[in-house]
Amino acid sequence: MRIAIGGFAGLLGTALVQELRRQGHDVVTLTRHEPIQPSDRRWDLDTLSIAPPFLDDVDAVINLAGEPIAGGRWTEERKYRIVTSRVDTTRIVTRALESSERCKVFLNGSAVGYYGPRGDEWVSEDDDAGEGFLAEVCLRWETVAHEAPEDVRTVTLRTGQVIAPMGGFLAKQRPLVRLGLGGRMGSGRQYLSWISLRDHVSAMIAALTDDRVQGPINLVAPEPVPNSDFIDAYASALRRPHFMPLPTPAAKLVFGTQLVEEALLTGQRVRGDLLAKIGFEFADPTIDAAIATALKGRR
Repeated sequence: MRIAIGGFAGLLGTALVQELRRQGHDVVTLTRHEPIQPSDRRWDLDTLSIAPPFLDDVDAVINLAGEPIAGGRWTEERKYRIVTSRVDTTRIVTRALESSERCKVFLNGSAVGYYGPRGDEWVSEDDDAGEGFLAEVCLRWETVAHEAPEDVRTVTLRTGQVIAPMGGFLAKQRPLVRLGLGGRMGSGRQYLSWISLRDHVSAMIAALTDDRVQGPINLVAPEPVPNSDFIDAYASALRRPHFMPLPTPAAKLVFGTQLVEEALLTGQRVRGDLLAKIGFEFADPTIDAAIATALKGRR
């Protein structure tokens, strides 16, 4: 296939492009800057357009672009960028799809934050959006994605926390865990719905190639874990003590109150029903396996 990728330089995009090319697919990389390599094609956030030949020469488009959620305190300016970076890039794609006769598959980013804080309640693709800033971001993101033409198979990738060798959720926890300060956050009972990086890439490719996948799909491993269980597994893998809980006031001082309360002290217990329906097989089905894979990838 010939596939256009937005957000190709991020954690997920980099791994996805490498795997697609390894499998023999041709990748067009959508960039905000002037092209510097043959695969580059510029998309313009000011005009909400893609340079010719637009999406007319590709079979599918995958948009993973967006300001990092945990890249800093949630000031009003950052929250604005978090929303607009997702909505605008998605609208660029849906507009280009209106005139493309060839591109009939569209995968767009989203996150399990769509469900909002849910305690220990199981949620699946059939559940409605929750409350809070993250839920609002995901709902607006997905709403724009579904502006794509009806004959385009549109999939929204509701991603859990990605366990990766470099970057992502694990990297943000590593310094504290290595210092022995990476204990549970808050009660420790809030659920973490996660997926290893290699499983996330495989799941995206499954969604890309399987015509049964349409609408939202939860990209999460089968066993979400409470925050305390995640910390136990990670500290054990690093052979570090972890008796001291992360002080909530300190976390709020570093990350900001809203980010801590919405993203760290609450969670979602998410089930991937659609992945199960299509028979997806996980390489890392448990948190211990995912952490071991990630740590092995760092060496």
